[in-house]
Amino acid sequence: MSDEVAPDARTPTSPRASFRAGLRAGVPYAIAGGVLALSFGVLASEAGFSAIGAIVMSAIVFAGSAQFAAISIVAGGGGIGAAIGAAALMNSRFLPMGIALAPSLRGGTLMRAAQGQTVVDASWVMAQAGGGRFDRHFLFGATTVQYATWLGGTAAGALGGGALGDTQALGLDVIFPAFFLALLLPELREARSRGVALAGALIALALVPLAPPGVPVLVASVAALAGLKRRQARSTAS
Repeated sequence: MSDEVAPDARTPTSPRASFRAGLRAGVPYAIAGGVLALSFGVLASEAGFSAIGAIVMSAIVFAGSAQFAAISIVAGGGGIGAAIGAAALMNSRFLPMGIALAPSLRGGTLMRAAQGQTVVDASWVMAQAGGGRFDRHFLFGATTVQYATWLGGTAAGALGGGALGDTQALGLDVIFPAFFLALLLPELREARSRGVALAGALIALALVPLAPPGVPVLVASVAALAGLKRRQARSTAS
């Protein structure tokens, strides 16, 4: 039995074809991510990061929410330890996402760990094939193009950000929330998904005034885990 699955009927099942389909599907998100990375490069430069430091951070971390959280803390006078802690908390959402993806990965421990590094929000959503399955080659392709524009955008912003002027005046600051809203909307078609999203939003809103940056997202993920558990239970029962 083949281990290849497709995220929908339009996506071919061969590894090469799935990878290419992922590349094409990832282009719109890569464009948005490139602009977002551009604003990150500018903000990192304004916060005192060198261009090389900003580019290396994007190359290693490759997570907008974590990087913006870290930059905000450093710019506000916080220490590196606090910035790293907040970034780790922001990236904690990848834990349940990785758990869901794990059964679709192949190879030994190191190979599976390397494949897991390609998980980003848009790719993870688009690579879903239903029934808890993921097309890993589609995931790899969608992430590859996004990684390229993330690095390119960061480099452009860090090296030439001074020519752009005020990022807020240009509207670059709204790209990040709009990006995640675009990912969320298709998931709200199911009633149980809307319930999980509402529960997570209420948890996060309640904690934002009280908890440090990143903690509301971490705690709100409990709602997502509960929703995933219920979905898996229903799938097993059927």
